[in-house]
Amino acid sequence: MDMDPFFRRKRAGLVKSLLSLSLIFASVLMILKLRLSEKDAVGTKHSQEASWCGSDCFPSIKAPVQSNFWRLNAAAPSNRVKSQRVSNGIPTSWDAQVLNCSEDESVKNQDWFRRLDPRFHQFVLHRHCRYFPMLINHPEKCADGEVHLLMVVKSVIEQHDRREVVRKTWGKELTVDGKKINTLFLLGTPTTGKDTKNLQKLIEYEDQIYKDILQWDFMDTFFNLTLKEVNFLKWFNIYCPRVKFIFKGDDDVFVSTHNLLELISFKEQERKDVDLFVGDTISKAIPIRNRQSKYYIPKELYDQPYPPYVGGGGFVMSSHLARRLFAVSEDVELYPIDDVFLGMCLKKLNVAPELHSAFRTFGITRHKVSSLNMEPCFYKSLIVVHKLSAQELLRMWRIVHNKDLVCAQRTSI
Repeated sequence: MDMDPFFRRKRAGLVKSLLSLSLIFASVLMILKLRLSEKDAVGTKHSQEASWCGSDCFPSIKAPVQSNFWRLNAAAPSNRVKSQRVSNGIPTSWDAQVLNCSEDESVKNQDWFRRLDPRFHQFVLHRHCRYFPMLINHPEKCADGEVHLLMVVKSVIEQHDRREVVRKTWGKELTVDGKKINTLFLLGTPTTGKDTKNLQKLIEYEDQIYKDILQWDFMDTFFNLTLKEVNFLKWFNIYCPRVKFIFKGDDDVFVSTHNLLELISFKEQERKDVDLFVGDTISKAIPIRNRQSKYYIPKELYDQPYPPYVGGGGFVMSSHLARRLFAVSEDVELYPIDDVFLGMCLKKLNVAPELHSAFRTFGITRHKVSSLNMEPCFYKSLIVVHKLSAQELLRMWRIVHNKDLVCAQRTSI
């Protein structure tokens, strides 16, 4: 009997197991290395280090991880999230425990759906699926009622290095002039074909260290970014009744925390903070019809100009407006581009997003090779700059906060 195929299969299985273990080991080493490096020379003089807490504070949540597009029929991950309700119908804790979301069969028979680009079929068939079970939750983030600014960062599981650098720079939890800043990262689950089980264990370990991750049981895909918007708005409405402002951005942006707080303070003094929504506003845009573009939208899905919206790389809004957005978003059909979806919600509220030149979600200049995009004196005067690698962000943060940096003048914000 030829035993070679048998042994080849055994060796292949062993190699696959070793690769999975290597992934976990390498990622854990990376987190620890970044955490222990250089004693953090990047803070401001008012910074306060976030305390470390082990697994005895918030044990990792053991949740079933599925592999289909929408995480259908997902069971509740634990009994930490209960479905208690108060008399006015607002849940007091996360109540989306079980999702049974089947395809919308009525859509399949419509002519426009038959003509629709197949890559949008799953989105359209399931866009009535809105709220998902939570795998990791941190209701205590806003519990003390003292958070002035909540920094909310969209990320994916594999981007450990980006999250670590954000924690060391503009996402550091601290108090500035009596104003408390807390940080949260928004995650879904790994896409199909990845080492889902081990990646989930890795993110649970990361959360045990930092306690700053919110994770829902839907797959992290481009079309599902809108789910992060609506699930976060619902979460914020439940758990953050006294937070004043929200900054929401990507994990590859540079943010000047000082300039952001200065802008918010100015809006408060001018009493223009109630419906505050400021960013890099895009007006008179139309859907992109180029099939090769990441932002391609077929006419069958949307065939009119977009309402004004802000680039999702980074924007700031008041908590009052965030609650209004949550209420109105439930009546707005989900759209595959999250920035545009928020613009649709703002239009329904009759609120115009404010354009501010210090928010540069396309970079300082749109020519990526321009040396101006890496000029630290520009960063010093801006609020948001998109897009930087983890190494570029850390380097720029250190240069901008170096007391020896001399700039000819400071651009007003």
